[in-house]
Amino acid sequence: MNVLLVVAKAPVAGLAKTRLCPPATPRQAARIAAAALLDTLAAVRTTAATVPVLAHTGRFSDAECAAELTAALAGWHLLRQHGDTFADRLAHAHAEVGAAFPGMPVLQIGMDTPQVCPGTLTDALHRLAGADAVLGPAADGGWWALGLHDPAQAAVLRPVPMSTADTGRLTLAALRDRGVRVAALPVLRDVDDWPAAQAVAAGLPGSRFTRAVRAVDVAAAGHRARR
Repeated sequence: MNVLLVVAKAPVAGLAKTRLCPPATPRQAARIAAAALLDTLAAVRTTAATVPVLAHTGRFSDAECAAELTAALAGWHLLRQHGDTFADRLAHAHAEVGAAFPGMPVLQIGMDTPQVCPGTLTDALHRLAGADAVLGPAADGGWWALGLHDPAQAAVLRPVPMSTADTGRLTLAALRDRGVRVAALPVLRDVDDWPAAQAVAAGLPGSRFTRAVRAVDVAAAGHRARR
């Protein structure tokens, strides 16, 4: 068994995916974030031989699609994020998962890659079985997945600046400096801005995420037609 750890923020209007505004309104951006999270939760839920864990921040009762998110999280092990920085929160989440599920490898992802599917996650876990760690680079220089046989090794993240073009490179260097053997996962594109949202949506026909992105395009087209 493995732990699949999702690190997420409650998709509250005005607090989630604000870089999608404009063209999205704050509520539309939060709905896109909720759709991305719901697609991610569904992929994790249907990945075999895994324990689903969510480390979250924010109030899901205030989120867009609150009822659907609550239903999707039934049976999950839930953790509150804590720490002064995002890197601290990641390290704490790994440590808490290690304490709750001793001896289990942990694969951590976020809510910014709704294109992940059970096959993507299963392949990542297979690679983790043959290495100390796996790291999935993101196209913007960050990373979308970190897998560790020993979740205590996530402590190396604490000094690494997050959400920069060097985050992936510095994370890899920090792990290797600790003597950790790291296998690479495929590069994925994070949904951080509107061009990225459109590009990811184009490859996910019929998904919640794509419907939420297309709703913004439709609303914008209607606004232009009324001008």
